[in-house]
Amino acid sequence: MTRPDFSRRAFLSFSGLGAAALLSSCASSYRPPISDDGSLGGMVQPSAPLGAFGPPSKPELDAMYGAISDGGFVIPAVPYQQIPPRYYRQRVADPTGYPAGTIVVDTPNRFLYLVEPGGTAMRYGVGIGREGFAWQGEGVIQWRQKWPKWTPPDEMVARQPQLAQYSSANGGMAPGLMNPLGARALYIFQNGRDTLYRLHGSPEWNSIGKAVSSGCVRLMNQDIIDLYDRVPNKARVEVLQ
Repeated sequence: MTRPDFSRRAFLSFSGLGAAALLSSCASSYRPPISDDGSLGGMVQPSAPLGAFGPPSKPELDAMYGAISDGGFVIPAVPYQQIPPRYYRQRVADPTGYPAGTIVVDTPNRFLYLVEPGGTAMRYGVGIGREGFAWQGEGVIQWRQKWPKWTPPDEMVARQPQLAQYSSANGGMAPGLMNPLGARALYIFQNGRDTLYRLHGSPEWNSIGKAVSSGCVRLMNQDIIDLYDRVPNKARVEVLQ
């Protein structure tokens, strides 16, 4: 299937670079031009009635990011006033061109889009992997989990021995408010194999919009719950650099 211009433009700027250069670009300072509403510069936006999109109102934000009880845990309210407004969950005109039901992660601009029918998309602010840890490509949400355990890969345990208590041999970290995978996790597979790359919640709301995690895409817990409930089974995922 031919990728639309959104994907081609994202990758062509890296043509001629080796794999090491691609990896080092994951947390680079480069970002495509971005308008005040968060859309990608230089892209043709679908027409939409004035006022149909845009940042949510304060009452909507209070409801979206207030404290919630879920799965036996009380997720604290997010102080959304301390987060750049463009990272608030909101419906936007779809800039991606992908089919409805596709998840598109725009790594440079720290956005995740869930493409909807009719030319719109739900957009979420995300935190992404640090330099050298990010992954790119196409995959499928093969598995999903509410309040997952977290089991760091053996390579991570080797780098950070203090995580050995959460290794697979020790059963991983139990679900909970401080679990790095948060309230939900969506597991990306490629060609039938686990990429070890996740879309997941996080208690660290202040990491949204930044490159801080070890390779995975993190959302605020309130946002990952919303995304989890919207994503179709076996959803296609595109992670673009």
